[in-house]
Amino acid sequence: MQRCQGKRPSMSSKFGKPKLATPNDFFFSGLRVPGNTSNKLGSMENLGVTLGVSRARVDYVPYGLNLPHTHPRTTEILTVLEGTLYVGFVTSNPDNRLISKVLYKGDVFVFPQGLIHFQLNVGKTNAVAIASLSSQNPGVITIANAVFGSKPAISADVLTKAFQVDKNVVNYLQSQFWTDNHTY
Repeated sequence: MQRCQGKRPSMSSKFGKPKLATPNDFFFSGLRVPGNTSNKLGSMENLGVTLGVSRARVDYVPYGLNLPHTHPRTTEILTVLEGTLYVGFVTSNPDNRLISKVLYKGDVFVFPQGLIHFQLNVGKTNAVAIASLSSQNPGVITIANAVFGSKPAISADVLTKAFQVDKNVVNYLQSQFWTDNHTY
């Protein structure tokens, strides 16, 4: 598998001509390599993609968070390899209902396509999970980054009204450095 770094790999020409394909076109070693969790979130996701599907390793320190985010083009299946994760997603309007669960080693949870979801390590040890995504190009929109860290910034007037908070709160949130823990 190839690691996606901002662009979706195009391997269709090789697979249309099998003599051009090599073992490395079907291989990704990133799932055995721990991610660098020394960021403000205490988590890191490392994605490998090929042939229309993706797999990612997600590492978490104790209380490490994979921020609320969405994948507009894929369903995600998360399998816990080590540790204890509190996970959840929010259903769409008008319900906006939180569906959540605490997962342990060997547990699996599905996040439906396009819905906002998160994972938090609630254990006292590091946690590791494997995410399987049903697209080679899942996309990721991290909610806080998109709303408060956009460039140029969304008007504080818009966000003040949308979130029903004081303009100083919006200005403070927009002034923060928003961490991205996704490698794709």
